[in-house]
Amino acid sequence: MTEFGQHDRSLEELFADAALPAIDDAGVGVSEIDAFYFGNAMGGMTENETHLAPALATHLGMQGIPCQRFEDACATSSNAFKHAVEAVEAGRHDIVLVGGVERCTPETGLDTGVMTRVFASASHGQYEQPTGLTFPGVFALLTKRHMHEYGTTEAQLAEIAVKNHSHGQYNPHAHFGRDATVEDVLESPIVADPFHLMDCCPFSDGASAVVVAAPDRAESFSSTPVDVTGIGHRTDAVPLADKADLTETRAARQASTRAYKQANITADAVDFAEVHDCFTGAEVLATEALGLLKDGKGGPAAAAGRTRVDGEIPVNPSGGLKAKGHPIGATGTAQIVELTTQLRGDAGKRQIGDASTALAHNLGGDAATTIVTVMEAHA
Repeated sequence: MTEFGQHDRSLEELFADAALPAIDDAGVGVSEIDAFYFGNAMGGMTENETHLAPALATHLGMQGIPCQRFEDACATSSNAFKHAVEAVEAGRHDIVLVGGVERCTPETGLDTGVMTRVFASASHGQYEQPTGLTFPGVFALLTKRHMHEYGTTEAQLAEIAVKNHSHGQYNPHAHFGRDATVEDVLESPIVADPFHLMDCCPFSDGASAVVVAAPDRAESFSSTPVDVTGIGHRTDAVPLADKADLTETRAARQASTRAYKQANITADAVDFAEVHDCFTGAEVLATEALGLLKDGKGGPAAAAGRTRVDGEIPVNPSGGLKAKGHPIGATGTAQIVELTTQLRGDAGKRQIGDASTALAHNLGGDAATTIVTVMEAHA
């Protein structure tokens, strides 16, 4: 993956900076890649480019193979990854390049206000967008209800921001990373109650890519492969008003149940997780929906240090979206990059000791689309 932050290069150049090292890492030639599954959510609005998959394939010298662009809000490239895994598993392809790229910062020529409206296009066009509801507001509503039901506090949310910023300082690709305090978070400006500025992930530019291969081909790769053992993909109601329970994030519960069943594990077997923490409250909702923590315990667990790198259930060792950054189309496969790095034992100061089973949780929109992936160290 590239560094996440601000980039002034074109989407083709930025994606190549992730894709070519991924291909080199696998030890395969460009000519050996059978298909290209690509994620980009906002290019039509931010770059005036919609026919991106063949354009990027041409830039990489891969023209002539099947290429497909996926768009599923923030879950865009994890959906591309899911389809690539299923295509390889079905025998349609042997080796697939998967990844995503996005530019969301002022380097696109669009300011924060415009980008906020672009992001809001993933909410309901008839019932939510006309009210001015943006995604800080969406997740503020979900989180305030969780606070009401379980007593989660702003200080507990702030502990998540502190943790993820701390993790991010050991990730060379992270947009942000530094030591911070709960007071720093609580003293930052309010964006949407209960979220302060430091509770929110940044707009980022960046790209990420992985190579998915059939087991017999992966065995011949020059680097250590990791196994994809389960993927669950579910959706929930849109708009928010139609959800059965605002704090349940039902799609995550259903997707993780499917992923655990495929992998033949339970949540207790997960050594660490990368979850979609676009806001600190989203991390609380995710850890509970995935069964990593009991309902209502996400906030207290973070405050007690249980979700730190050296805790009993590490969450977002990469820094998460909160510190690593969130270039929409690249986020899903960036989580897969972190799982792979950790399961290989190559994560340096943020390495989870003896990690053998990992989980990625990527959501799109108002938690309506959720994809959960289980990966394991190769035996």
